[in-house]
Amino acid sequence: MAVTARLYGLFFDSLASKKIDLKTDTLKVMLCTSAYTPNQDTHQYKSSVTNEVTGTGYTAGGSTLTAVTVTYDAATNKLKLDSADSSWAGATFTARYAVFYDSTPATDATRPLISYIDFGTDVVATAETLVIELDANGIAALTAA
Repeated sequence: MAVTARLYGLFFDSLASKKIDLKTDTLKVMLCTSAYTPNQDTHQYKSSVTNEVTGTGYTAGGSTLTAVTVTYDAATNKLKLDSADSSWAGATFTARYAVFYDSTPATDATRPLISYIDFGTDVVATAETLVIELDANGIAALTAA
């Protein structure tokens, strides 16, 4: 299974327009089924995301990220957004995508998207703990050239 992660392109517009504050806003990760088709170029807000997972152990809107950090490494010229891994205990559902977004604004139409992970295939959980383990690059990593 080839897992891929992508930033939503309009995430940069949200940053430049001060619609998102990565250091102080509440960030979440929600899960979606394979019926959702991420559009990296046009999806900017949570209202564009469809087919959120439903099932035992999952709460609509997803899980609040904890231990969120934004760090810059001068040796590699890399800015990294990271958090603790997310998990859903007693999960019984099927997911294909994890979508990261800012839940601080008042409505789904104003909640900026950050990035998404495509698991490459459906991930089926049956009465177990489902964990999203972030790799060394975290949720997003940007390199200054």
